[in-house]
Amino acid sequence: GVRQWLPMQPAFWSLLLSSRKQRPTKPYALRQSSPPPPALLMERAMSEQMVLDPCCGSRMMWFDKSDPRTIFGDRRSETIVVTDNSRGNASGTRTLRIEPDTLMDFRALPFPDGRFKLVALDPPHLEHAGPRSWLAAKYGKLGENWRDDLREGFAECWRVLASDGVLVFKWNETQVKVGEVLALAPAKPLFGQVSGRSRMTHWLVF
Repeated sequence: GVRQWLPMQPAFWSLLLSSRKQRPTKPYALRQSSPPPPALLMERAMSEQMVLDPCCGSRMMWFDKSDPRTIFGDRRSETIVVTDNSRGNASGTRTLRIEPDTLMDFRALPFPDGRFKLVALDPPHLEHAGPRSWLAAKYGKLGENWRDDLREGFAECWRVLASDGVLVFKWNETQVKVGEVLALAPAKPLFGQVSGRSRMTHWLVF
């Protein structure tokens, strides 16, 4: 049996013990093959800015207004004091800061095709607003050729969006109905949500 055979093989045990002593240990190689820690993976992910907000304004909708994964762009870069006579504002003015990472026009984006995994598009939506009003400064004012502007803007956002990317579109239809705007988009949204007290703000996902 096995019990009778093993004690009778001293050469076998000597060879086995010798081979175990000579087996090299490679702690460095083991560390190299281990997966990176979660903190390092997060740092790498955040270093790759795969999100674009090309009409960021004052970044009102962002929880983290300095999110490192995002490039914030706008045509404007300014700090302005505007008229605001809303209830509870005794001064009658308000300061608004628009500080994009990069100046850009969403109708001609300075990025290669397929650059971003997510585009958050919140363009100006007001046709009528005073030039120095709080609403015009906060939300932006549409130009005379706003249909052409939005059509070109949609096309550019589609161009820089990856083939498996997502576009989130925000629109308030106080003055221009969302249906008029969606007619300018190159595709139909998958789904959306209406928000706001007056149920005028649409969040749409393409």
